[in-house]
Amino acid sequence: MADQQVHDAPGPVPPQLPVLRWAQPPEGPVLVLLDQRRLPAHETELVCTDVPALVHAIQTLAVRGAPLLGIAGAYGIALAAARGYDVVEAAGLLEVARPTAVNLRYGVRLAADAHGRAEAAGATPEQAAGAALEAARALHRADAEASRRMAAHGLAFLGELLPGGGHRILTHCNTGALVSGGEGTAFAVALAAHRAGELRHLWVDETRPLLQGARLTAWEAARNGMPYSLLSDNAAGSLFAAGEVDAVMIGADRIAADGSVANKVGSYPLAVLARYHHVPFVVVAPTTTLDLTTPDGSAIEVEQRPAREVTEVPVPRGAVAEAGSGVSVAPLGTRAYNPAFDVTPPELVTAVVTEEGVLSPVTGDGIARLCAAARRGSEG
Repeated sequence: MADQQVHDAPGPVPPQLPVLRWAQPPEGPVLVLLDQRRLPAHETELVCTDVPALVHAIQTLAVRGAPLLGIAGAYGIALAAARGYDVVEAAGLLEVARPTAVNLRYGVRLAADAHGRAEAAGATPEQAAGAALEAARALHRADAEASRRMAAHGLAFLGELLPGGGHRILTHCNTGALVSGGEGTAFAVALAAHRAGELRHLWVDETRPLLQGARLTAWEAARNGMPYSLLSDNAAGSLFAAGEVDAVMIGADRIAADGSVANKVGSYPLAVLARYHHVPFVVVAPTTTLDLTTPDGSAIEVEQRPAREVTEVPVPRGAVAEAGSGVSVAPLGTRAYNPAFDVTPPELVTAVVTEEGVLSPVTGDGIARLCAAARRGSEG
């Protein structure tokens, strides 16, 4: 079950509610999410008391973004264990809630494995649930630290690519604090540049059909006082042609073993434009997004979403909005092609920035080295 609590923003930069938090009221533990469907007009908390409610929140994009989905998945296992539900069944439901985002599977398995190890060692149900919760909290902390390190690596790399500062960065979808245990991935790099006085302008793609750029990235940029402009996705080409973009920086939902990058649909066209206009195309993602079990881009399962997200426009600002609910703009019965993601081949990617460092050029061997470095770091 899920309940909502609404907090109307009283001013231009109000304190932000936590994007995700674990709470233990008298009636039992819950997972509390900042409902991203209601932004930017309202900060609304969505309270999940069981895994089906969390799955619904994931599928309707109340909670989204690859790193945060991993964290949410781990807490979902802890919630199932603490509430006395079947953890194996919960893991099965969560893992397939959004198939492209590999972080979700990673977080679910991390917490489920911790729970299983505790049970095998003779722990009580309460102790096993505690082990799953600690695994989720550890992942949450690790992602915040990864965000900090990615921002530092990305800012240094920008300085190498574009000496002198004054960066004009184009970004797509939303990659800030709303997708992370910290300040984000690609957006965190732009924010670090802003704080260092090196960001001249942030170009924000609206990101159709669900407008994550317009609703979420613009909101985060405004909250942080960053110089930014919103553009329709199909205006990006003219922006490149005018020489107004110094670098493209995006996140990723999965990076295959060969370096192919799955990200929000619309990313691949930006990579093509960037290559034609000799503009760096940089992907920023934690190593939990690297997936050596997926050999190449053709093996990435791309989520297909409902046609109504394309055939309708979103409901008016401030209303409770299920993803894709709104006013019809196409004839009744219109079919739509609506992949949630597209895949960019590694030869179009200038660099992949992770918490373990920057990989450029992007190769399969390099991806394997980053994964090995991440394993060594977690074991240490």
